[in-house]
Amino acid sequence: MTMLATERAPAPTAGMSGVSEPRRFPRRTLVRSALITALFIAPAVVIRIMGLHPEPVAALLIFGAAVVSASFLLAWAAEAAQIDVSGGLAIAALALVAVLPEYAVDLYYAYVSGHNATYTQYAAANMTGSNRLLMGLGWPVVVLASILAARRFGAGKPTGLRLEPANRVELGFLLIAGVVAFVLPAAGEIHLTMGLALLAWFGFYLYKVSHGDVEEPDLVGTAAALGELSDRARRFAVGSLFVVAGAVILLCAKPFADNLVAAGTELGIDRFLLVQWLAPLASEAPEFIIAIIFATRGKGTAAITTLISSKVNQWTLLIGSLPLAHLLGGGGFSLVLDARQIEEVLLTACQTLMGIAVILALRFSRMSAWTLLALFAIQFPITSTTGRLALCAIYLALTVGGLIVNRHHLAATLRAPFVGTAVRHSGHPHHEPAARI
Repeated sequence: MTMLATERAPAPTAGMSGVSEPRRFPRRTLVRSALITALFIAPAVVIRIMGLHPEPVAALLIFGAAVVSASFLLAWAAEAAQIDVSGGLAIAALALVAVLPEYAVDLYYAYVSGHNATYTQYAAANMTGSNRLLMGLGWPVVVLASILAARRFGAGKPTGLRLEPANRVELGFLLIAGVVAFVLPAAGEIHLTMGLALLAWFGFYLYKVSHGDVEEPDLVGTAAALGELSDRARRFAVGSLFVVAGAVILLCAKPFADNLVAAGTELGIDRFLLVQWLAPLASEAPEFIIAIIFATRGKGTAAITTLISSKVNQWTLLIGSLPLAHLLGGGGFSLVLDARQIEEVLLTACQTLMGIAVILALRFSRMSAWTLLALFAIQFPITSTTGRLALCAIYLALTVGGLIVNRHHLAATLRAPFVGTAVRHSGHPHHEPAARI
């Protein structure tokens, strides 16, 4: 009989004493987190205000550190805001703000491509990189960490992670968007019409989430410390974090993006690859870290749910926003893709379908996780069109296999966005022992 990891909170250890650190010292945790992030944000802000221009590699490190730190601020604020958020409009606003770090750089590239065609490739590179990084690295690492955690907590030897029935709603949204996205490489462009359609699909997703069943959020670390504050203090702190983090990201997105390209030239590194992988890794680091913390604490389902939701956001909101940013930057109604970009988008679409196909039964097996991780790793030495198309073929073959095995769940997944019930987190949380992040 196959054993699957299920939600299991770890028993208190001697070091935990049954009481979380934020519950006892929330302000100490908040002050420590504020000082650490300020240490990395301050140099970038000073440089921008004074109009200084460090050499590209140094500037990349300075502004990159600021973006990562601001991403942590947004992650903490977005988690804590779940306590107070209610209603579709509030949830939509929260979702849009929370993804700002991931999209700021990509939308900047798309905007500049409207009047500088050389930047078009970078918009496509960042989009495909962030999508493949999330599914190829984030998903499997969370599953594998969940399995190890389940064994450590005495749950036998599980061979996978069980998803919740509500996850079928998100899988349905992602499946439909993933199939539609094959139009992009086929047409060789991301047309504004397609962008608006994907944005509408994302809006419908937010509607479903905002009207779903309510569950109390699980908070860790700094977010849990924020949750321990009084209502007035928490709302003020969360609002301040949103404002500060948003201002830092908007201030640093342009120099970070420009110096990312310039540093590639100076270091002799393929600029396309640098934009494709380094920028998404920097902006998604907080989300990955928080998800892994949940997984290692026996909250694997909550962790993978967060990353599945992020994938829905990227495959709808991010892609849908690119042609709009391109148009606002002075471009036409289409973000035209060259041959390399078409291959990258096709590869990303194939990976997306494969990832969905293997978990249609709401079971994420260890073998599926290792397969996703291995295919993600082997793409880096592949530099030819033939190699990328061969990798696409492997993804599609595995997709067909997954659809055959899970064929009885396909119809339910396609119906889920329209008739299923999603889950949203709101209200005062169950607190986990604090993570030092």
